Amino acid sequence: MSTIATTSFRPQPGENAPYYDRYISLVPGDDILATLDEQRRQTVLLLSGRTEADGDLRYAPAKWSLKEVLGHLNDTERIMSYRALRIARSDAMPIEGFEQDDYVRHGPFVRRPLADLIEDYIAVRRATLSLFRNLDEVAWARRGVANKNEVTVRALAYIIAGHELHHRQILEEKYLKECVRTQ
Repeated sequence: MSTIATTSFRPQPGENAPYYDRYISLVPGDDILATLDEQRRQTVLLLSGRTEADGDLRYAPAKWSLKEVLGHLNDTERIMSYRALRIARSDAMPIEGFEQDDYVRHGPFVRRPLADLIEDYIAVRRATLSLFRNLDEVAWARRGVANKNEVTVRALAYIIAGHELHHRQILEEKYLKECVRTQ
């Protein structure tokens, strides 16, 4: 079986913590590499041409700004890709979790231009695609422990895609509709 054929299998029950099922269920189709690549185009299209005011928008006072959401997506994808790399290389050491709110709170996202965060997103996604495109069949099915839960490399690829879809829906429904209403 080739690498491409291996990526056509959706994660099965037991390949990830049940918490992540909500993200995986959002991912259409069975070709995760094509999905990740298409997401890159869709997200860049959604965010390109937005103003700094759009980037600073919070749909409620205690919520992250659009820039912080994008920074969170970038950080989380880096972490999930790192987990995938370690597990794909048969690193048996358990991988610790991370606190997303601390990452956003201590990230420089609100001070960065939105265009820079979009460029960062593009770079992160290209690196993610390069990692996954170069895995062999055995690596896709490898299991490891991340945040005290067993997970496969394949599940991590779907988690990355589903996590982005989750946040893109929020951006479209709560942030960018607000931009249209207030302009």
